[in-house]
Amino acid sequence: MGSATTQALAAQAQALGTATVDLDTARELFAAARAVAGSRALSGALADPTAAPQARSALVARVFGSLSPTAQSLLATTAAQRWSSQDELLDGLEELAIRAAAKADHGDLEGELFRVSRIVAENPELELALGSRLGDGAAKGDLMKTLLGGRAGEGTTLVVSSLVQQPRNRRVRAILSRAIRIVAAQRGRTVATVTTATPLTEAQTQRLATALSRTYGGEVTISAIVDPSVVGGVRVQIADDVIDGSIASRLADVRQKLAG
Repeated sequence: MGSATTQALAAQAQALGTATVDLDTARELFAAARAVAGSRALSGALADPTAAPQARSALVARVFGSLSPTAQSLLATTAAQRWSSQDELLDGLEELAIRAAAKADHGDLEGELFRVSRIVAENPELELALGSRLGDGAAKGDLMKTLLGGRAGEGTTLVVSSLVQQPRNRRVRAILSRAIRIVAAQRGRTVATVTTATPLTEAQTQRLATALSRTYGGEVTISAIVDPSVVGGVRVQIADDVIDGSIASRLADVRQKLAG
């Protein structure tokens, strides 16, 4: 991520922090993000560093004039920033929509998104269908709405059904993992993905979350994965940090040393 994008994301987050949003606002932002991603001309114009910020904001007003004033204002703020590339602008628009949904939704958005990611991981055919370039985006969104109907909150359904419509050459699980991190960041938390051979008890989960929160200096939430292949111990991943104390990892180290 370029330094320009880092500053742009900070300005975008600040604007969202003072805005009053609901899930309809997030829905509008997702639609705008898809529209920009679907037009190289539009994304290029909005990411053009040679164009004046006022000109880019004016373009937003012309293209998205039918949206609510709040959505238009947030998009105009985003367009007025300098982005390191077109792709990072598209990522920024997507992040804005996800953050808006996280701000508007008061349920367990992180937990539900994680559960959806596990459903996708356990169903290769579903992931293949969602990631295919040949499928219609709207149809993919409708598929996820049907699958999640009654099993997830409105915010989760909105985020998932929106993101799968335009994967932009990304795997669905990667998209959902990114969404979980963005939601956690919006809510002032960090997500730890914890893999164990057997399910953690509630007490174990709480102790681990407390220990990680002390280590990382902020609230940490646990996304737990049960994988018998780790044999025993625990594997923890927070962003790019991996703490692997699993028996499988130690056995792999031994085998590598013996082979070397």
